[in-house]
Amino acid sequence: MRLFLAFLLVPLIEIALFIQVGGLIGLWPTLAIVVLTAVLGTYMVKAEGRAAINNLRRAFETLDDPSEPLAHGAMILISGALLLTPGFFTDAVGFALLVPGVRSAAFHWLKTKVKVQRFEMGTNAGPQRPTHDTRRPTPGARHGAGEVIEGDYTEVSDDKRPNHPGSGWTQH
Repeated sequence: MRLFLAFLLVPLIEIALFIQVGGLIGLWPTLAIVVLTAVLGTYMVKAEGRAAINNLRRAFETLDDPSEPLAHGAMILISGALLLTPGFFTDAVGFALLVPGVRSAAFHWLKTKVKVQRFEMGTNAGPQRPTHDTRRPTPGARHGAGEVIEGDYTEVSDDKRPNHPGSGWTQH
């Protein structure tokens, strides 16, 4: 029911705002504002999106919880869609979602409404694939913490040269 109301009310609000603003400043300035906000919003979404991707990459590299950077990325994506939609109300909401403080507040509000059942990261997350050895690693074991990994290897001599001229991008 809420979604139906949103699809009903948002276009009505946009039409009312177009009529009001168009009556105050005229048709062409109103259209110019709509186009300008779409162009400006595109550049702002691009900049915020890069920052969000860098934050997500940093969270993965440090094995931190990626839920907040992912949520910020999703809100930036929604912001971009709202900014490309012609209208003053959707532009206002879209620009608001580009503000990191607004996104953080929305994320913390959503966190109170969503319950996470399970979250795992690291080497023991998810089902283990069988190896040649049928023994499973002990739960909670980490690589380098006493776990032995068996394998075969072949030594390659340093004087081996490729049998093709190469691309020029590597040193042989």
